[in-house]
This record gives sequence, C-alpha cells and structure tokens, in this order.
Amino acid sequence: MDKKVKDAVYKYALQNAVRFEGKATPGAITGKIIGEFPELKERQKELMEVIKGIVNDVNSMDVEEQTAKLKEFAPELLEKKKVEKKGFPELQGAEMGKVVTRIPPEPSKYNHIGHAMSFLINYLYAKKYNGKAVLRLEETNPLLAKQEYVDALMEDVVNFLDIKPDKIVYVSDDMPRFYELAEKLISEGKAYVCFCQKEIMNDKRQNGAECIHRNSPVDENKKNWQRMLKGELKEGEAVLRLKIDMKSLNQVMRDPVMMRLVYAEHYRQKDKYKVWPMYDFENSVEEEFCGVTHILRSNEFGTMRGELQNFIRSLFGFKNPVVREYGRINVVGAVTQGREIRELIEQGKMNGWDDPRLVTIRALRRRGIVKEAFYELVNEVGLSKSQTNIDFTVIAAINRRLLDPVAKRFFFISDPVKITVEKAPDMDVELHINPNDKRGGRKLHTTTEFYIEKADFNVLEDGKLYRLMDCLNFVKHGDAFVFDSKEYEKFRSKGAKIIHWIPVSQSVSASVLMPGDMQVGNMLITGVAEQNITQLHQGEIIQFERFGFCRLDSKEKMEFWFSHK
Repeated sequence: MDKKVKDAVYKYALQNAVRFEGKATPGAITGKIIGEFPELKERQKELMEVIKGIVNDVNSMDVEEQTAKLKEFAPELLEKKKVEKKGFPELQGAEMGKVVTRIPPEPSKYNHIGHAMSFLINYLYAKKYNGKAVLRLEETNPLLAKQEYVDALMEDVVNFLDIKPDKIVYVSDDMPRFYELAEKLISEGKAYVCFCQKEIMNDKRQNGAECIHRNSPVDENKKNWQRMLKGELKEGEAVLRLKIDMKSLNQVMRDPVMMRLVYAEHYRQKDKYKVWPMYDFENSVEEEFCGVTHILRSNEFGTMRGELQNFIRSLFGFKNPVVREYGRINVVGAVTQGREIRELIEQGKMNGWDDPRLVTIRALRRRGIVKEAFYELVNEVGLSKSQTNIDFTVIAAINRRLLDPVAKRFFFISDPVKITVEKAPDMDVELHINPNDKRGGRKLHTTTEFYIEKADFNVLEDGKLYRLMDCLNFVKHGDAFVFDSKEYEKFRSKGAKIIHWIPVSQSVSASVLMPGDMQVGNMLITGVAEQNITQLHQGEIIQFERFGFCRLDSKEKMEFWFSHK
C-alpha cells in the first residue's frame, strides 16, 4: 500500500484514538481514507488489513503519547472543530401529525444492526412528527418467508428495540388486492402473460427486443392469467409482465415481471395462492395501501428502481411518497448476508443466528449490547449521504459509555492460583457495587487463602509490597506471602502492584464465552468468581473488573457471554 495512504491512516488513527480515550476503531477511519483515496474502494479488503495493523500500533500507546505523536505528525487535527450535529434533519413536505413511514423487513432471516439502523430511522422520524410508523412484513416469497423469522422479528425489533408500530401489516394478506390491480392492467392492455424462458427473456430485455407474447390479445392474456391463478401451468412456465418500453434507456423499464408462479407452501397462507408479486410491484402499491407519506431508505436502492415504482403508481393514480435517501450503512468485518449465515450454520461453523461473532440484533443482545446503544448509534450516524462504516468496536464504545456508570462490579479470575497470606486477619470486607454507588453492597469474608491471577502471580518479586484491591497489603518472601498491613496509604507510598482477588472460601466456578474468529471459533474460559454473582438475575450485564463487561447467559451454569472491554 502506498506510503501516502499509510500516512493518512496513521494520522486519522491517532486523531480517532485521542478523541476516544486512547482507542481508535478501524471502522471510523475507513470512510475517511476512501473519501480521500476513492480508487481504494475496489481494494477494501487490502485496505482494512493496513488499517487494522496501524490501529493496533496506535492503540498500544497511551493517550499522552498518542497526543504527542498527533501534534508532531498532523497538528491541524488537534484543533477543536465545531461538531456537526447529525441527528435527523427536517423532512420535505412533512406536516406535524400527518407523516406516515414504513418499516419493511422481509422475514427470511434474522435482522442485523444495519437493519436496526434503518428501522429506527423510519420509526424515529414518525415520532419526530407525531406521525405513524407501519411495520410491513414483506413475506410474499414462499421459498424464504418463515414463521421462525417473523417470531424473531417481533422479539428483536418490537420487544427488544422497543419499536412500537402503529400498525402491523402482513403483505400476503393483500394478495386479493394485488390480483385485482393486475387484472385491471391486463384488461387495459398494459400487462401480458409471457411464456418465454428466463434466459430468452433476459436476453431480449438486454437487447431491447420484444418477445412474441407482448402483443397477445387482451382476451388471451385474461385466459392465461386465469390458468396461472388456478395452477394449471408449470412453475416457471409463465409470468405476468408490465408493458412499458423495450427501448427504454433504463433497462428496469423494459417490460419488467410483476407476478410469478411459486408453488411452495406459504408459512401463513399455506397453498391458497399460486401467483406471487415481485418486489417492485408489491412495494409500489403497498406504499398506497399503507398510506405512506415518506420513505427513508439507503441510496443503494438506485434511481432506476425508483422510476419503475413511480410509473407503477401512476398507472393506478396513486401518489408518490417523498423519498429521503441516506448513505449505505456498512458493517465492517462482519458476515451479514442471510444466505452466508445460513450456510455457516448448516456447516456447523456458527452456533446459530445468535452466535457471538455475528452482528444480528439477537447476537448483540445476547452479548450484552443494550437497547439504548442502538438509539445512540443511529443518532450519531444520522442521515449522512456518504457510506457509513461501523464495526463492533464502535458499538462497544457506545455500549461501554452507557454501562460504565451503572453496571455492577465483581471479581472474576480466569486462570487462578491459590496463595496463602500468612498472618492475614479474618476480615469482613465490603466493596462498592459500582464506583458511582458508595453504599457498598459486595460483602466478602476473608481468611488467609486467596485466588489471584496466574499472570499476577508470575510477576511477584521478593521483598516488594503488593495490595489485594481494597483489602490488605502483603510482602513476598521467597515462596511465602506475609501480611503487612491494611492501610492503602502505606501501599500508595511504597507499593508495587494492585491485584484483584477472591477469597477461596467464597468463590464459585464460572465461565465466560469469548467470541473468536471464523477460523478459530468461540472459546469458553473457565475460572472462579466471587460468590456474590449468585445473586444476579439471568440476563444481567455486569463488569468483571480488569476483564470486561459480560452478560449472565445461564444462571444454572454460571456461564457469561463476553460483551467487550
């Protein structure tokens, strides 16, 4: 990678680290680099490797060193700039109390954080104008739509994210209305039944050539339409196409398919219907059925499809909603495609849709990402027109900010070594449940036996004073550990290291599931924790001091899932 690119990555990594407590995140840098070097858009994989390497180097420094390096390398980036408030700008044509937005998931997978951002944008805009948000389940593909995914959507989006729609629509319930509109177009000579093989149809559309069925008489199209509805034709033998313009510069407008035959049983409608709408036809008319006034979507949708959907609405005299587009929200370094995740699950490489390596809403929730983090993130992202790159570190930074003031603290030791502190008195120690809550709450009784981390044990030196955090001071003499005092003041003037600890008599077994990568997989770390964790409720998110934030996944097993540092 060119030195100019590496230098740019370095300065932006330093800037990001200085802004965020010494920790730069790769996702926050990628967009700036591609904006500065657009030719790298096609080399994102190579670029990410360079960014990750430089970010690791920058994050190994302390904040003071990072600041000094930035001052030396790019002092202009230290200047405080007016922070642009992203949030949600005003919508064109929006009237208080009259805005209607839609949240249109296809229940063919578990939704991920990118979907959550889109759902929240539409939901929060409706609330901003005291309007309504319609949750519209676009489940008209019997091959993909499943009750499992509908249930997951309700649990993850409605219950967890607390998106409370004013109306829930199952698009498959509108099948009679689709048929009615299709038949109207057939009667008006604006739609026809095409029997061309898919390859031939695509070739003719590519070359702007009409197929032999385009000018079939209306009566013949009506007859063949009825044959489609009754299931008298083979699946894939015929489709209903809209007659527009085979010479259009916009190839989407070259007689697109509106309805197709699918004989698979539908999870909701069973075998009631044989003919199902295509995406553009369905979306165009559903905006009218739902009374949608404003569509908020990513700009990857494209203007070509927008032209087709507006044309379809014009055929029926429907109004076009106001469209507001924003840059694509890209989740860096994560598998997000439903097809890929299904394959990984089937191959046994993923535990399920809530595997901790995924960024599905369900996986993030199970790891301990709180609802409020999604709302904070969507407000930070706003409606930027350029692509927004986020990765898990961005999510973790927001979640940490929310959890730190309230999360309960406990001791957990992943690789315990038992030591005996000679002459240590029996003590009743009460620690704060959170540094912001000075009422104590963590009661531990100590004797002479303690667990400490092996990593701490290995660096203890003879003759030096050490402190068990908020408990007592001891000195190492050869293989012995001898009580010295209780007072922190003595340690502060002479001490070498503070160590976290657990009384052997008040320890319980515990484990933490750590997310791995695709090659290594997840890892279960077993250890010991203070017995106060037995008072937790399943699902509580806490902080194991010097280890990280974790969520109690199974109280029966005392198994936690690692959230983040």
